Formats: sequence, structure tokens, C-alpha cells
Amino acid sequence: MELSSLIVSNNRKQIVVLFIGLACFLKIALTSAANEESQIYTVHLGERQHDDPKLVTDSHHDILGSLLGSKKASRESIIYSYRHGFSGFSAKLTTSQARELSGKFKSTLYDKTCCTRIRSNYETNIHFGFGFVIEHPHVVHITRSKNMKLKTTRVNDYLGLTPTAPTGLFQETDMGSDAIIGILDSGIWPDSKSFNDVGLGPIPTRWKGQCVSGEAFNASSCNRKLIGATYYAKGLLTKYNGTFNAAAKDEVLSPLDKVGHGTHCASTAVGSFVQDANFLGLAQGTARGSAPRARIASYKVCWNNEECFTPDILKAIDHAIRDGVDVLSLSLGSEIPLDFEVDRSDFAIAAFHAVMKGIPVVCAGGNDGPQSQTISNVAPWIITVAAMTMDREFFTPITLGNNITLLGQESLYIGKEVGFADLLYFDDLKKEDFQAGIAKGKILFSFQTVKFADDFVTFVQSKGAVGVIIATQPTDTVEPCTASIACAYVDYELGMDILLYLQTTTYPKAKISPTKTFVGRPSASKVSRFSSRGPNSLSPAIFKPDIAAPGAGILAAVPSPAGYEFMSGTSMATPVVSGIVALVRKKHPDWSPAAIRSALVTTAFQSDPSGEPIAAEGSPRKLADPFDYGGGLVNPGKVADPGLVYDMGYNEYVHYLCSAGYDDRSISKLLGKNYTCPSPTPSMLDVNLPSITIPYLSEEITITRTVTNVGPVGSVYKALIEPPQGINVQVTPETLEFGSNAKKITFKVKVSTTHRTNTDYLFGSLTWTDNGAHNVRIPLSVRTRVLNFKI
Repeated sequence: MELSSLIVSNNRKQIVVLFIGLACFLKIALTSAANEESQIYTVHLGERQHDDPKLVTDSHHDILGSLLGSKKASRESIIYSYRHGFSGFSAKLTTSQARELSGKFKSTLYDKTCCTRIRSNYETNIHFGFGFVIEHPHVVHITRSKNMKLKTTRVNDYLGLTPTAPTGLFQETDMGSDAIIGILDSGIWPDSKSFNDVGLGPIPTRWKGQCVSGEAFNASSCNRKLIGATYYAKGLLTKYNGTFNAAAKDEVLSPLDKVGHGTHCASTAVGSFVQDANFLGLAQGTARGSAPRARIASYKVCWNNEECFTPDILKAIDHAIRDGVDVLSLSLGSEIPLDFEVDRSDFAIAAFHAVMKGIPVVCAGGNDGPQSQTISNVAPWIITVAAMTMDREFFTPITLGNNITLLGQESLYIGKEVGFADLLYFDDLKKEDFQAGIAKGKILFSFQTVKFADDFVTFVQSKGAVGVIIATQPTDTVEPCTASIACAYVDYELGMDILLYLQTTTYPKAKISPTKTFVGRPSASKVSRFSSRGPNSLSPAIFKPDIAAPGAGILAAVPSPAGYEFMSGTSMATPVVSGIVALVRKKHPDWSPAAIRSALVTTAFQSDPSGEPIAAEGSPRKLADPFDYGGGLVNPGKVADPGLVYDMGYNEYVHYLCSAGYDDRSISKLLGKNYTCPSPTPSMLDVNLPSITIPYLSEEITITRTVTNVGPVGSVYKALIEPPQGINVQVTPETLEFGSNAKKITFKVKVSTTHRTNTDYLFGSLTWTDNGAHNVRIPLSVRTRVLNFKI
């Protein structure tokens, strides 16, 4: 055979082999793709490139259609198109499709020396929860859908928001008249008295939202108070492949609240005046929200089993921006570990776009306290809220046979007085004793953990007991007894007193009386045990939480025959702050969200309104520090006149993104225009926050801040420093003189340590004062790291 023929023959064989191999590969790849299960992914495209929402949606179909092969396929895949406040979409995709759309999948590692982030290019399995670092020219990032969790008659009087005062924030803002607060939660119960529209004027003309009918909810339920009610369930339905059994979960596919959480939060923020509100006779008084003449826009994104899917939340935020809300209030959040704001947190990106459009976003800090580093919703553009008790408590009197009365706390017993009855110690009893009926007609006492307390009550009730006393850890929650018998809870200290009485008395007896309400001194305020604590585990140099508000034992509206019930959590503290933010926006419509956040922080109480120090519940209880309550307890009497503000806008937030290590491409996509970070990279310590946190201080460092005068034109401020123990703090200049041409002044803070060993965080403060008319205080937190053990 000739050489040329041999070459042709061999080439043909190679082509055939290559073709067969390629066919096999494609068959395997297509079979694998066909077998992959679709999930919901959210594709963020940053700022809108078109003002016309239809063109924005068309661009989404173009992008996804190029992957799926047609616009028809993209329309079937997309469940939400985000096209008003920002650009993006949520769609059903396989992992391979999401990977292909992103271009490349990488994980991201962070160097938490406070400033820099290090990228690595190794492959990581998506099912570990990582997001995609994107090569696609229009995509900011892609994340798989995740589930977020839902996290009064006295509150506003306690804070000084009283309608009968001659002057104050209520009076200066007509109690928030015409402000619109968007509540993203479990929906709304429109029949509550808290949502009556008596005395309110027409719906503000700027409102572009709507009321949507659905199961058990008619659009006519809205009024001049409840001006918007919508629901978002496509993410939920898609997760369950369209088979979500609403009835089985005691839910309805409509704006109606079947959980009570959303109704409670809405009435806490903007509830109208309701006289004689109470829970079975407790906490009786006039209920009202922090902004009682403001309007409610309810966006239902959470369901009865506490499922709040990010695609639904993003669509609600997208609509809220379009609708014209003044404040966004979200009593929900993620769990540890947190998501990086731009790479993986769908919610943080949506909140960023809202803030860039002038809408403050107020979020719950979480209920994972008292452990440190548990605070959530930590992006620097979010107002993050911690929870406190107030000067109202509910005590259940327990009278022992020796006529000594102890006060049980936290559980509510609404029933007849029980006793004097024989008192038995549970641990002294055996199984045979219960079988013989020893518990019948008796009161049982036991030490139990919080986890098993309810089971214990159920057990002793089943054995015929008429009452139970439980010694356990304090929780700061206020909840009714879970059984029909009398019950009371005490802490371990009082528990030991009861045990001593039992062991030294021949025939011990006890009486349990109905719970009573106590208001004012001697009840002291404290940060609730459940309230999540700082420091920020994601970006340690970004101080969190920002502010604290009452969140324990809050009485507000619910969809139940009682009409009002107690709930506890940072979920309850958040709408208190949201209402106050609405009042500030009403008085200062030109203030940015950052200016409002600054005013909250710098004017806050560090002692409670009675002048007593604020404690932090925990193990053990201690005096509260900034990682417990942020700037302190919100102070409505001062917040609208802070004197100076630490403002932030577009440039300052981009400064943060650069300092956090996000590259130019990611930032440009997010902003919708080209941006190049400065060189050298700015320090995260210089982000213009109303706080200074230095997580790794080893050598002297100088930090920059800028304050804006929002008080009298010729104001002069002097610096007062309370340095953390062993930390040197020097401010330059020490005096700030404002005038018509000097509204903003930049100052420097030089910080060094005298410690020769590594320390935990130590706390202090920096206050600018104009002889007492304004005291603009920010917290300082510094941790010395002489030797950093990180590898």
C-alpha cells in the first residue's frame, strides 16, 4: 500500500474513533444532565441597565435563553424576574447549568486580619453551599436558593414616645403620618383593631403598590392604614414541585397571616391606637406602634413552618422599591455561617440596592445569644437590631407553707389560685409512686433544663398534679403555661431556696397565684439572653449590632381570639426601631439611611431610662457592652437631633467593597458601571461607620472618620475619650469648628496598645460634645494581637 493511502486510512480510523468517543461523551453528558435534579438558583445582574422593566426582563430571557436554547425554555425556567430595584432572576436550573452560566466555579477564602480577602481557584462541590465566582460578563454572582428564618402597651412609653407630651418626635412628625413601612414577614391579619384607619388621610399619592386577593383574603380588606398586601410563593411552590399542601400546614396562599409573626411585627411598628389591649388581663393599656399614623405595606414571604425562601424575599424587596416604601423592616435572617455580602448573600445584595435608593433596611440581629459572634445581618448598609427587656415584668407569686413568697418569672399562669397543696420534690419519687397516684392533687417541684421543661409539665399533669414549679435557666421570654395546671418558673437560686424548704419541712406545702403585671422600678433593663451577640464573624472590623430596642415580652396584635399576645425575639425589637426610623425620615426626608443609622447609634442610652446601668443576661449576667447592644438602647427623644452624623453614600460603600477584597469586575457588575478600586487598597478600618472596631491591634494605627454637621451652623465640638483599658487613643484635631463653608470635617484617631499579651476585646468610647447640647458618642472596641497564632 502506498504511503499516502496508508495515511488517509489511518486518519479515517482516527476520525471514526474520535467521533465514536465524542458521541459516547455527549451521551454520558446529556444523560447526566437529564438525571440531574433542578434546584432554584438566583442570578444577580447588579444595577439595572434599562429603566423600562420590560426590557430588563427581556434581557434576563436573552441571558438564560442562550444557555437553555430558547426564550421559551427560559420563560419556563424563570420563576421571578427582578426588574425594579435591581436586575436579576431566580430560575430552576441544574447544577451543571448554573455552573455553565457562571463560567467557572471557585471557592473564596478570607483573611480576617480585618481587611483583605484571598481568592483561591480550586474546585469545590456546590452542595457544600458555596456560590459561584463569575466569568460571565453580565452576572454578579449565582447562588442556590436558601431558607431564611423568622427570628405594644408599654414599649413606647418606656422609650419616651408619648402622645401626651407637649413636644417630642411624635409631635414633630404627626406620629409618622404618611410614612410607609414595608414589612416582609408572614403576612397580615387585616381585621385587627391595630390596623384601623380612623383619622388617617388619603393614601399617599406616591404609593405604587397594590392589595392582592387570595385565599381567605379580599383586596377590599386594605384601607388607608393597610395600603398594600401581597404574597410571594413561587419559590416555596417550586421547592415543593407545585405540591405545597397549604391546608395541611394551616396556611393559605394569600397575604393573610396564619402565623401571627407578621401581624405582631406590623402592629409593633405602625399599629394604630387601641384602648384596653391586653392578654387575658395582663399588660392592660393602650396599644400603639412606634409610628402609629404611618401606613403599612405587607409583603408575605414566610410561611407557617418558618420557611422564607430567598427568591420570594428578593421579589418582595424588588417590588417594595418600586412601590415607594420609606423603610424596609425584616424580622428574619440567616444562621451561622453567614454569607459573604456580594459573593453569596442574595438578601444583602437586594438590601444594598434598596439603601442605594435611599430606603433604610432594618433587620433582626438573631436569637442565638448569649454566645458571642452569633450576630447576623451584618452588612454595613443594614441597621442591625439587638433585643432588650424593659421595665415591665410578669411575676407568678409562689407562697410556701412558711408564708415566704417567691416570685416566679417568664411563664404566664392565667387561672385560679391553687393551694395550699402538698409540695413534692420530683427527684425523690419513683416510677411506682406515680403509678400509685402520689402526684394527684399535689404541686411538684423539679430542676429542669429549658429543653425538657414543657415535657415535664405535660408528664406531671398526666399524673394528676394540680401545679408545677420548675427551676431552670432564665430565658427572658414571656409565654403562657403549656398545660392547664398551675405553673411557675424560677431561676436556680430560688430553686435552691425551695429545695431547702422541702428538705427541712415535715409537711411542705405551696400555693401558686395568678401572674401579675409589675411596671417601673425595681425592674431593670437588660439585654435579653436570646439576643445574638457581636463581634461580627464575617467582617470583624464592621461593628455589629448597631442598636438595641425592647424585644422581650412584647404585647402586640395577632390573629387569635385574644387579639393580642406576647412574643419575644429580635424580631420584636426590629419593628420598634423601624417605626422610629420612619419618624426620623418623616422629619428629615433628606437624610440618608447611613445618617439615620448614625443618629440611632450616637444618641442611644447606655443606661436605661431610669438611669440604671444596662445588664446583659447570660452565663453569668454582666454589665452590657457594645457587642451586646451596639450603641445602646434606642433613644427616640434625641435621635432626630444628633448634632453630627457619620454619613455614608455611594463612595463609602464602594470603599467597603474594595477593602473587603471584592475585585473591580464584581464591584462594577454590582454597581452597573465600571469601577476601579484605588491603589493601595483602602483599609476597612476607615469605612465611615459610627463606631471603631480594631480586631487585630499590634502596632500603632491611625484611623480616619468624617462627621457632617446637621445642627446649628456655627457649632464647635470637643473630643472626649474614654479609652479601652490599656489602649492609648489620640484624636486630631481635638476641636471641630463648623461654619457655612465647613459642614463636613475629617478627623484622625491614633490608637496604640500598652498590652504585651493578646487580649480579648476591650471597650471605650469617643464623644464629640458641644458643651452638652449634643453628645455624639460612638463605641470603641479594640483587641490586642501581639502575636497572631493564625496559620
